[in-house]
Amino acid sequence: MTGTTVVNGEGAAVADVDKSTRAAVVTMYRLTTGHRGVIAVATVLTLAGSALGLAQPLVAKHVVDASGRGQVIWPLLALLGALFVTEAATGAAGRFILERMGEGVVRQLRHGLVGRLLRLEMREYGRHRNGDLISRVTTDTTLLREVVSQALVDLVTGSLVAAGAIVLMTWLDPLLLLLVALTVAAAAVIVASLLTGIRRASEHMQDSIGAIAADLERALGALPMVRVHRAEEREAADIGARVEAAYGAGVRTAKLASVMSPAVELAVQGSFLIVLVVGGLRVNGNAGSLGDLVAFLLYASYLVLPLSSVFRAVGLIQRGMGAYQRIDQALRLPVEPTAPLIPRVRAHPPRPARPSAAPEQPALALHDVRFGYDPARPVLRGVSFAVAHRQHVALVGRSGAGKSTVFALVARFYEPDAGALLFDGRPAAELTREACRRRIAVVDQNTHVVHGTLRDNIAYAVPDATEAEIRRVVELARLEEVVDRLPGGLAAVVGERGSTLSGGERQRIALARALLARPALLLLDEPTSHLDAINESALTTVMKDVAQECALLVIAHRLSTVQHADHIVVLDDGRTAAGGRHEDLLADNALYRELAASQMLRPGGEPDTGGGPVTAG
Repeated sequence: MTGTTVVNGEGAAVADVDKSTRAAVVTMYRLTTGHRGVIAVATVLTLAGSALGLAQPLVAKHVVDASGRGQVIWPLLALLGALFVTEAATGAAGRFILERMGEGVVRQLRHGLVGRLLRLEMREYGRHRNGDLISRVTTDTTLLREVVSQALVDLVTGSLVAAGAIVLMTWLDPLLLLLVALTVAAAAVIVASLLTGIRRASEHMQDSIGAIAADLERALGALPMVRVHRAEEREAADIGARVEAAYGAGVRTAKLASVMSPAVELAVQGSFLIVLVVGGLRVNGNAGSLGDLVAFLLYASYLVLPLSSVFRAVGLIQRGMGAYQRIDQALRLPVEPTAPLIPRVRAHPPRPARPSAAPEQPALALHDVRFGYDPARPVLRGVSFAVAHRQHVALVGRSGAGKSTVFALVARFYEPDAGALLFDGRPAAELTREACRRRIAVVDQNTHVVHGTLRDNIAYAVPDATEAEIRRVVELARLEEVVDRLPGGLAAVVGERGSTLSGGERQRIALARALLARPALLLLDEPTSHLDAINESALTTVMKDVAQECALLVIAHRLSTVQHADHIVVLDDGRTAAGGRHEDLLADNALYRELAASQMLRPGGEPDTGGGPVTAG
C-alpha cells in the first residue's frame, strides 16, 4: 500500500504510512535506536535457549532407539534434563532483558512526548484536546512497550527457530514435512487476510480511548458547573458513547484475533494428526523407525510455539502501529521556537536575571500591532501604547475589544501579524520567548492553582526562594489570614485546582507568585474581580507599592482600579481609541464615559475574553 494523505479526527492532515507488515516491522525497529546492543544480547540468549530446545527431540530419539535395543539410557535422560533446565534459564534471562529494554523505550518516548506537549505553539492546544494528548503519553506508549519488548524479537527468533525445526524435519522425513507445510500455509493465508483489519480496528480503539480521556478531563475540570446544571447524566451519556465506540473497536479486534488464533491452532493440530497417522503407517510398513517418528512428532509440536509467536508478533506489530501513528503525530506538532524570530542586528553583552533598561526606554511598547487567532477574523487592528518603568497603566474597553489578546501577545504566546512589540526598546522578535517572559509576570482572572502545598504554588516561579522572600510576598498579597487558617500554614495542601480555597484567595496566591519573581512588568487581568471591598482597598495599596518596583499593565473593569492608574488606554474594536488620565478621558472621550457609566467599569463587571485564549496565571 502506498502512502496517502488523510485527515484525522482532529481535522489535521497527516501522511498515512505504509500499512504493509514489512514497513510496520521497520518502523517498530527504528524505535529501538540506542537499545540495539541489548536486543542483540536478548536475541542470542533466546536463540541459544531455542537451540537447546531443538536438541531435545534428537536426544529423545536416541533414548527411544537405545531403549528398544536394551541399552543404558540414564545418561541420555540426564542430558535431556540438563538441556531442559538450561533452556528455561536462558529463556528467562533473555525475556527479562527484553522487558527492561521495552520499559526503556517507553520511558524515552514518554520523556519526548511530555517535553513536546509542554512546548507546543499555543494554537495547537486549541486544535487538540488535552485528554487525548495525555492518552498518547499513557495508553499508546503502554501498547508500544509490548511490541518492542516482545514482538520484534519473537518475530526474529520464532522465524529462525521454525526454520531450524523445518531443516531437522526435512532431514528426518521430507514427505511428512510437505504435509505439515501445506496445513501451515493454509493458516498463514488466513492470518495475512486478517492483519489489515486488526490494525484498523486497533487504530479506532486507541482513538476512542483518547476521546474518553479528553471528555472525562473536560467534565472533571468543570465539575461544579456540571453539578449545578444537573448535567451528570448527560455527561455520563456522552462519555458512555465514547466508551461504546472503544468497546466496539475492541470487539472487532477480538473477533479478528479469535479467528486468527484458532486458524493457527487448527493448522498445528491438523499437521500433528497427519504426522501421527501417516507416520504411524510408515513405521508399520518399515519405512521409518519409531525413534524417527517420535523425533518428528516432537519437532512438529515444537514448531507450534515459534509459529504461534511469529503470527502473534505480526498481529501485535500491526496493533502497535495504530498507537505509534498517534504518538508520531504528537511528536510532529510544532513547538515554540527557542531562538529569536529574527537575528540580532548587533551583539549584546550578557544580561542579568532581571535586565536593567535605559531610563528613556519604556518597559513595554506596542506600535500599530495587528493580530487575529484566525487570519480572516482579526482581533487587533492597530494597537499602540507604551508602559514606562514604574508606571501603572490600565487597559479598558468593551468585552471583545482585545484586552486579553494584548496580554497573550505580551506573554509571547502568539506573534503579531503586523506591527512591533518592544521590551525595553528592543523588538520582541530579536529576543527569545524565554528572555521576554523573564521580564514579565501574569496574574490572570482565571487564576491557576496546582495540586500541592501553598508554598509550592507561591514559589512556583522561584522554587529556590528563601523563607523571607516568601513571607514578603505573602504580606504584600494580604495572604497572612489564609496561611493562618489552613492547617499546616504554607505546608497545607490546597487540593486539585485549589479546591479548598475561595476565588479571592486563589487570586491573591497568583499575585504573590507573580511578585516573588520580581518582574520588570507585571500584567494583571482585573485583579480585584474576586475580592471584597476590604481586600480590594488593600490590593489597591499593594499595587501602588508594586508600581514603585516595576511597571504595571492592568486590564480593568472596576472604576476603583482605573481611577488610580497613571495612564489609561481605551481599546475599541481592536484599536487604540484614546489614552490619558481618568479625569481627562471623562471629559474628552465619549466611549470612556459610556464605559464608566456602564457595568464595564463598575464592581462586578463581566470579564473580558478578548476574543481568544486567556493568558496563564
